[in-house]
Amino acid sequence: MIILGINAYHGDAAAAIVRDGELVAAAEEERFNRIKHCAGFPTEAVRYCLREAGIGIEDIDHVGISRDPSAHLHKKVLFAATRAAKQVRGKGERVKGKDVEVLAVTEDELISQRVRDQNGNGNGKGLFSQIRNRLANAAKVRDLPEELSKGLGVSREKLRARFHNVEHHRAHLASSFFVSPFERAALLSIDGFGDFISTMWAVGEGNSIKVLGQVEYPHSTGIVYTATTQFLGFPHYGDEGKVMGLAPYGQPRYIEEFRDIIRTEEQGHFRLNLDYFRHHAEGVDMTWDRGSPVIGRIFSDEYAQVFGPPRAKDAPLTDRDRDIAASLQLRLEEVGFHILNHLHEQTGLTDLGLSGGVAYNSVMNGKILLHTPFRRVYVQPAAGDSGTAIGACYQIYHEFRVPSSKQFRVPSFEFRVEESHSQRDTEAQRNSRQKERELETRNSKLETLVAELETRNPELETRFFMEGAYTGPEFSDEEVRNELGASKLSFEGYSDEEVTRQAARDLADGAVVGWFQGRMEFGPRALGNRSIVVDPRRANMKEILNERIKKREPFRPFAPSILEEHVGDYFEQTHPAPTMLMVYQIKSERRAEIPAVTHVDGSGRLQTVTREVNPRYYQLIEDFYQLTGVPVVLNTSFNENEPIVCTPRDAIDCFLKTKMDVLYLGNNCVRRNSFEF
Repeated sequence: MIILGINAYHGDAAAAIVRDGELVAAAEEERFNRIKHCAGFPTEAVRYCLREAGIGIEDIDHVGISRDPSAHLHKKVLFAATRAAKQVRGKGERVKGKDVEVLAVTEDELISQRVRDQNGNGNGKGLFSQIRNRLANAAKVRDLPEELSKGLGVSREKLRARFHNVEHHRAHLASSFFVSPFERAALLSIDGFGDFISTMWAVGEGNSIKVLGQVEYPHSTGIVYTATTQFLGFPHYGDEGKVMGLAPYGQPRYIEEFRDIIRTEEQGHFRLNLDYFRHHAEGVDMTWDRGSPVIGRIFSDEYAQVFGPPRAKDAPLTDRDRDIAASLQLRLEEVGFHILNHLHEQTGLTDLGLSGGVAYNSVMNGKILLHTPFRRVYVQPAAGDSGTAIGACYQIYHEFRVPSSKQFRVPSFEFRVEESHSQRDTEAQRNSRQKERELETRNSKLETLVAELETRNPELETRFFMEGAYTGPEFSDEEVRNELGASKLSFEGYSDEEVTRQAARDLADGAVVGWFQGRMEFGPRALGNRSIVVDPRRANMKEILNERIKKREPFRPFAPSILEEHVGDYFEQTHPAPTMLMVYQIKSERRAEIPAVTHVDGSGRLQTVTREVNPRYYQLIEDFYQLTGVPVVLNTSFNENEPIVCTPRDAIDCFLKTKMDVLYLGNNCVRRNSFEF
């Protein structure tokens, strides 16, 4: 069975292909058209996935898109009708035969219903004209065969696949369970909105997922974070990560105000104080065309009443701004742990699968094991909306797969139970150590059982485990050299052994190294295949990277990649973080050793690296360790205010327009002084 999954007409458009339960390819459209967070239809990503799978569109059995306009329809109708009645009474507009359109409205359309309010906000467009404009987006979702055939330039008759609409959060949940190492797990999807839902929790077991609860429009942790991000003068789609990086510079002196803005309720629920927001009443402009997504102002004037005037973009940051960021981050963590503790109470499970845009908040993720009973966490590497392309595939696969005569097992794996970073021998620590011993025993028994079963039955079926995120394009040595020749660049070639040793020497000598290897990563993080790497021992490397390449705000931290077996030597937690979605405290005695990756609060957003998942990147760090005694490198994405590079051409262009010292493309090396401008 071959399945194509698509996230379209929303931020981070993407495509993925699964063949007989194994993920073959996945990529975001932005990597091909070079438009950050590109919305629209992911035509080039689909083309890539088909090429990687070695098939044509006619070979696809199922196509799924991670939106379902009919999901929660009765709730949408009730909200739309109530809203429309208020607007008709208030503005004198009338519905003219648009009942069908109101029935079809989605939460994106509701958010987009921008009308003129009493203060003159809005653009003069009426409620129903806004609905009509936004219905075009939902129509594209409903007519996926037409959009796919048009995008690929083929006739609809060539499409023999069955088409499916997968509810947004069910796609998120599927993306964090069906490719996880867990046979049974609690699941949480938490983001802005998707199909009228902001948060959904569930339990996954075997081939099924059972939804246990949800939070509906207009209440959303993602909306709170985005609104506050806008208020702090960061207006662009995806800027929430900047506020997460700013938060450690402040004090949470506004925590009571944020506890009023978002209030926890029983059974894991929460509710917004809607006085602070516009999305539910006035509406907010949202653009999901082929460009970068644009979201209008979400926060209401109540923010200014409480916090003072909003910060202008590029204005100097003040203590107030830093304290707002710190308070927002703390409140997100409180609400997140409130949901997770309830989820644990419901399920009794200690394995957790996490997804949704809010799951990119790696600071919160890194504290889950310290503030909840969960002991092992799998965060989908593309936790945001791009990852729903994978989730759509696996939701369909497990719904339509033909039961195999083979037995089923999850992959062999081992996660260490966390140690507390407190030095006191508390009861919680004693319980933690007991759980660790139990888990080690369970892992040992599991491995023994699996070995016995495999001996008895070599046909044992293993479920795919997405341990890394290397699902994008890769390029041959011939393709790389052709691009270097076309650019008239001189280069050196190295053997497999020599290339990592030479790159490690460059790092130790203080060079800024572009590292382009193997398959491109899926999701927002560069994980050693499309990376810029430098020596973390040099305190000035943050300033060098910002001045010469990244051109980003100085308060934003850079990430450490560390050999997994050395994590306990440098960090206060040891749970694996292979996709850079956890922030841990760096041990106080190690912070001066790796200052370039130590944030102001002593934390680091780490990537744990194993030989099994990325052998070449592991060897680079190992060679650096042999030279310096430090098993860590600073890793940042290979780009300059653009999507992460995809092709050798992209990498060469970025190298030429920045002040990188060395570029490694596979086994080929270009040095800054080896070519003429």
